[in-house]
Order: sequence, then C-alpha cells, then structure tokens
Amino acid sequence: MKTVQRLMLSLLAVGMVACDGSEPVDLDAEMSGDELQIAVIPKGTTHDFWKSIHAGARKAASELDVNVIWMGAEREDDRRQQIDVVQSFISRGVDAIVLAPLDDSALVRPVETAVDRDIPVVIIDSDVQTDVYSSFVATDNREGGRLAARRLGELMGGEGNALLLRYSEGSASTMEREEGFLEVMEEEFPDIVFVSTNQYAGATKESALTASQNLLNRFGDDIQGVFCPNESSTFGMLRALITSGRSGDIYFVGFDTSEALVEGLRDGHLHGLISQDPFDMGY
Repeated sequence: MKTVQRLMLSLLAVGMVACDGSEPVDLDAEMSGDELQIAVIPKGTTHDFWKSIHAGARKAASELDVNVIWMGAEREDDRRQQIDVVQSFISRGVDAIVLAPLDDSALVRPVETAVDRDIPVVIIDSDVQTDVYSSFVATDNREGGRLAARRLGELMGGEGNALLLRYSEGSASTMEREEGFLEVMEEEFPDIVFVSTNQYAGATKESALTASQNLLNRFGDDIQGVFCPNESSTFGMLRALITSGRSGDIYFVGFDTSEALVEGLRDGHLHGLISQDPFDMGY
C-alpha cells in the first residue's frame, strides 16, 4: 500500500563506511544490540533538508526503541555509492531499509533485491520505477510545482519571459515538480514565454551557481521570472542573482526552506518558496 504525505506549505569497505560523507564509522558497531536495525539512506547528507529528515528519523527511533543507521553519500549525483550502501545493508541483513533514491531507474535493482531477501523497503521523498516497496512517504511534488507556477505567474502579471533551471536527470521528485510547474504555466499563463527549460543545476550548490551564472549571462537582461525546483538549485540561483545585481528585479520562486533561503525571502531576493515537511517525512 503506497501512502503519500501531502505537500505542506507555510563505502564502502566491508566494515567502514561514511555516514555523512566525511567521518568513517564501523558498521558492525552501529548494528550492535538487540533492537530492530533500520537503515535510512538519504540522497545526500549536506543539505538542510536531509538533516531535518535525519532528525525526524531519530525521534521515531527513540520512541519505538529501534536502531536507525543513517548513511548516505555527500554528493547527490553519486549513484554508485548509493547503490553500494543499499547492497551493503542487504548483505548485513538489516531488518528494514528506508531509501530516498537519487535515481528512479538506477536504484530499481537494489530495491528489488532487498525485497527478495525479505527486507521491507520504504521509499521516501522521490519515487523509484518499481512497485515492490512497502510504502511511499513524500511531498505531492507535482502539486508543489503547480503552486510555484501560480505564484510566479501572478507575480509576472501573466506575461513576459522566464526560465526554469532544472535539478538533475533521474531525480523523480524534482522532475515531478518541473513538470507540474510547466503544466500550469502552459494552461494558465500562456503569454509567459520560456527562454530556457533544458538546463540542469547539478547536484551541488557550486554546480548550481555555475549553471545559474551561465543562464543569467545569456538571458538575464531579457527575463522577468525564474523557478528552481530544490534547495541546492534555488541557493545557486539566489547567489547568482545577488552577485549579478539582479536580485529583486527578477521574480524568483524556489523550492525548500534552508536558513539561507528563508533569509533571502525575508530580504526580498526571493519572492516565493514551496516548503515541505522533511522532519515529519523522516519521522
């Protein structure tokens, strides 16, 4: 039974791996004890979004008296490392896996292998192209994209030029946001022209900044609106708009709510943020 939490507004060595992309830990020590062992594998570990999910998972673990083992790659484009993490937990026989797949096709085989070994899998945040998992806990990402489109379309008065900076190919959650955004723009704001919809920010804030700068160098004088579909792409575009002197002049709607993004909203550099509830998702 797949359940969806609706949108809320407002590596491997045999014994040593990295839980947060930096410090190695001993998996055997992490999995000691008589409690149920639940592996929680995020897309990455550096963004505030994932830190909130981790906090929610820890709270649930303390209430249920189970052991949550948090482990993920630092970069959200490291498919090989995430696959290796899943396979390592399968071989060690954890009682369950909670996974945020960073690629909706590359993680199909590991998920199906876990289920074949009688390890239940709960998918969070972003879907995967198989239906063998036990449950799905995520934002309604398409609706989030629709909300962003309505906000940006209204700010622009239904006319002008805009651009969409996508996140990363294979990420089901952000693809849903992007498609929902474009769907509403086409249906409800047909006089808004998109000068670019095929560029990707990449998995890091640094790559997002570079992609944003390139787009602003090319189109910055001709656009009135921008949408970015996740925390890192929004942050990169925010920095690019500020450093180019265009912040405030170009309407900007983003996704997710780190401290820096909320500050940007407060200061008028951003004009809208779609907020999720990552703590409750992890919980």
